[in-house]
Amino acid sequence: MSSIAFSTFVALALLLLLEAISAQDGPVVPKVRPVARPFPLAAVKLLDSPFSEAMKRNGEYLLSLDADRLLHTFRLNAGLPSTAQPLGGWEAPNGELRGHSMGHYLSACAWMYSSSGDARFKERIDYLVAELGKCQEALPKTGANHGFLSAFPESFIDRVEACKPVWAPYYTLHKIMAGLLDAHRHCGNRQALGMLVRMADWVKFRMDRLEPGQIQAMLGCEFGGMNDVLAGLYAETGNLEHLRMARAFDHQVVFEPLARGEDRLDGLHANTQIPKAIGAALEYELTGETRYRDIATNFWKYVALDRSYAIGGHGDREHFFPVKDFARHLSPETAETCNTYNMLKLTRHLFGWEPSSALMDFYERALYNHILASQDPKQAMFVYLMSLKPGHFKTYSTPLDSFWCCVGTGMENHARYADTIFFQGIDTLYVNLFIPAELSWKEMGLTVRQETRFPENGTVTLSLKATMPVALTIQVRRPVWAKDGFAIAVNGREEAVSAPGSYVALKRTWKDGDRVEVRLPMELRTECLPGNPRIVAFLYGPVVLAGELGTAGIAPPMPYAHGQTQYSGIPSPEVPVLVADDPNSLPARLEPAGAPMAFRTKDLGKPAEVSLIPFYRLHHQRYTVYWQVLDSAGYAKLQAERAVAEERRKEREARRVDAVAIGDRKSESDHGMLAEKSEAGMHALRAWRHALDGGYFSYRLNAKDAAILVCTYWGGDGNRTFDILVDGKKLATQKLESAHPDRFFDVEYPLPEEMVKDKDWMVVRFEPHRGSTAGGIFGCEILKKR
Repeated sequence: MSSIAFSTFVALALLLLLEAISAQDGPVVPKVRPVARPFPLAAVKLLDSPFSEAMKRNGEYLLSLDADRLLHTFRLNAGLPSTAQPLGGWEAPNGELRGHSMGHYLSACAWMYSSSGDARFKERIDYLVAELGKCQEALPKTGANHGFLSAFPESFIDRVEACKPVWAPYYTLHKIMAGLLDAHRHCGNRQALGMLVRMADWVKFRMDRLEPGQIQAMLGCEFGGMNDVLAGLYAETGNLEHLRMARAFDHQVVFEPLARGEDRLDGLHANTQIPKAIGAALEYELTGETRYRDIATNFWKYVALDRSYAIGGHGDREHFFPVKDFARHLSPETAETCNTYNMLKLTRHLFGWEPSSALMDFYERALYNHILASQDPKQAMFVYLMSLKPGHFKTYSTPLDSFWCCVGTGMENHARYADTIFFQGIDTLYVNLFIPAELSWKEMGLTVRQETRFPENGTVTLSLKATMPVALTIQVRRPVWAKDGFAIAVNGREEAVSAPGSYVALKRTWKDGDRVEVRLPMELRTECLPGNPRIVAFLYGPVVLAGELGTAGIAPPMPYAHGQTQYSGIPSPEVPVLVADDPNSLPARLEPAGAPMAFRTKDLGKPAEVSLIPFYRLHHQRYTVYWQVLDSAGYAKLQAERAVAEERRKEREARRVDAVAIGDRKSESDHGMLAEKSEAGMHALRAWRHALDGGYFSYRLNAKDAAILVCTYWGGDGNRTFDILVDGKKLATQKLESAHPDRFFDVEYPLPEEMVKDKDWMVVRFEPHRGSTAGGIFGCEILKKR
């Protein structure tokens, strides 16, 4: 080859290389162009409404937090000095999930700045990013690999890679990475992007050392939305390695059934799965691979349509359960708020591909009845598990000593209410939600002001200001619940409308001063708990109504808690039932009670009538969302059963020497509980405790006048054998063999006189046989002789 030819070859090769590099330098154009997309948050301003009030409270709470306290564990982990007081709860210095709140806080402040323009939020972002940058630079001096950034040591990653016990380190890293990405996108912080790129380089270093099988095994530990944030980084940088790393977090044991159209979600931890589906949605948009679309779409259908309660939330004790078992899952620990936060994110992706009213009907339901309902109006605190146990109450976080996952997502929830009210398409404006807001669409020279008191009032007005006439289709959602009486008028002239559960297209050239009026008829209706026609919730339009049941038994510091299940074991009072021979008559037997969306039962509630208000307005008292409906004969039977049960209760109470409220932290502590390899939870609205193989649990109980130990079990439990010991001596061996399906049962154990004679106290211990489990125990009490 001649020198000239060689030079030409080199020049061409360099040119091709530079083209390849430049093709990967900067934002990526998605392979799947959205039909509809959200407006920048800065373009949408919330007007007065419960949403703007919630957003204001949230902003005040965010600014009340001390940035240096949030940084404390990051600085210590990096070997840097910190004099700040540590935070509590999940952010405590010994908490394995410490640092997750930092990521949520960055995202929430970024959303608040983008929505409000309040410079204080950007100042927080810039300070935190700069200080975190110092931590990232210092961490290699502690032995960490370059790019690593966290409040916990890198050894946590060693443990998760080896499938050893550790609390979800990649989950926390996802939050930090997502916070940095939001700081870049919404606050223009270039340092945040550089730090995120270095974190992604570190992820590549860790993942490239593992075989595919090792990676898939590791993904059995919750990892948040690592595929989502890495795909989002690829969208910003065009670096194909970032996309490759996103794909590395595709969890195939979950994805493969979803891709085939199979619902295999029973028993899975719910919020572990939803971020994976969100990541799949973004991977579809960036790659065009329809398998990712099918995964995301099928997941949404299974959860939103088949597995959700009336409020739009789902799951019990954070897990998916069989759809046929809804009636067993009205517990104090239903509907994790993080789940709904993530389902709304997934819904936005799907809506972008194919706008539909069904998607926004779900979005609206979940937004009003779970997200808005989850904020405490007094202190702006957050609900983790939205209790649907009849007679229970909402449990809120504390300002500085909880920092649960749902505190983190809660910070974000109430910062982004403006993000879905309007979407834009090609010459199209989608009006999705009827939340008062003003849209400034600069590219179209158009301002749209949506004014309404919805859902208290069904009238919505859109007022347009246009710098010049603009050809545009305004798509107004007609919700599935908006039946007879729905109407739309443009400048006073009524327009043709489509069926409920669709969008009404208003196509015309719009001029300054044009006005659109929407009438949304709302009526009372009932909705059955899936598979249970005699358990119903009431809705008015999209709003779930809850029965007000008073404040009995809710004493300070309740309903605020350090632990999210702290009050799960608190007994609930008997809840009124609804007596109607014709279930279809229920809506007609609620009367308006004066205030907007307030009602009261009439000749319906037994033994007493009940007032109902919107669930999102109900706080600091007991309530029920779901009601048992009986006919007259059924209620007579219930009354007789209750009378017999009350007599038994009184007789038992008169004989009771001592009792433990299983699962109640205070009661178990008061009874000197000791335990190893023991767990507690809820089933069929009652708390349980058991001990796994090699473990035990014990209580210190009053022995004076003790004659009988009574334990309560669930009749469906089986293959469990365990010993019950009193002061180290075996009282009985108990076998649970699923002998009483679908009900609780008691077993009485007579106490030999020599076991209790001359004793004030005794220790009752439950100990499993080898390879078995002791319990679950749902009740434990000591009785006198009859």
